[in-house]
Amino acid sequence: MPAARNRIRSIPATQFKATCLRLIDEVGRGKLEVIITKHRKPVARLVPVKVPDAIPFLGRSPGMFESRGDLVAPVAPDWEPDADL
Repeated sequence: MPAARNRIRSIPATQFKATCLRLIDEVGRGKLEVIITKHRKPVARLVPVKVPDAIPFLGRSPGMFESRGDLVAPVAPDWEPDADL
């Protein structure tokens, strides 16, 4: 099914000024895009903000860390598993 498209509405700057809070709410809900005009020429466009998908914590920094050797092997050569510390 194709994605729903926003309605696009062109309004003069004076009308935008009078109704901007209502228009911002409609744009924020994704129902409308507004082209603001001055003397019938487009000067600005009000569109919804695209919120990026959350980046998971793991995998956020690929290539920043490097593992060398065996990560689970004992560090000291004389280490004994049952020895008291």
